Amino acid sequence: MNPDSLQVSIKGWLVAGLLGVIFALPAGVPASLMAEEVESFKFTYPKQRLDAPAFQLQDLNGDAASLEAYRGKVVMVHFWATFCLPCLEEMPVLESLWQEYGGQGLMILGIAGDRGDIEIIREFAEKTGVSFPVLHDQEGLVRNRYKVTALPTTYMVGRDGKISGRAIGTRAWSEHGGREVIETLLDTPASQ
Repeated sequence: MNPDSLQVSIKGWLVAGLLGVIFALPAGVPASLMAEEVESFKFTYPKQRLDAPAFQLQDLNGDAASLEAYRGKVVMVHFWATFCLPCLEEMPVLESLWQEYGGQGLMILGIAGDRGDIEIIREFAEKTGVSFPVLHDQEGLVRNRYKVTALPTTYMVGRDGKISGRAIGTRAWSEHGGREVIETLLDTPASQ
């Protein structure tokens, strides 16, 4: 392993460790999200918001895509894989959110963790009509930086580039609790 790779690896593990500590602490829920429906949505808010770990991956066309390119938008970083049945069931819901809120500043980045050929992911996206950006995390480096232990896992990144919350497992994003999370983040300026 060359020194540059080692340094990137160490930084990734440090960020992952910090994320683990932050999300292990009791969550502080913003007052605007205290509604019973949102509490039952089981969305974990960090006690302290940190910058989302940066990443750059290839999309399904082989072009580079980075989290930084979407600064100023609310970014749903959704970790999934084609072999994960709950993930596959959630994809149409994410597509409908993308269609509804994309014009209002929501960006969905589907990060596929399949280790094999990208063609499997491309075929799935075409067959299901997924039109939001799908990125390939073949080596699992981004998954490790975000300390993903189960699929699907979704991180919400605010307009300011900081992590606003996390959901492990599938969620009813199109129902009231999910919409409340998304709409609140869309209404929050980048300066907060």
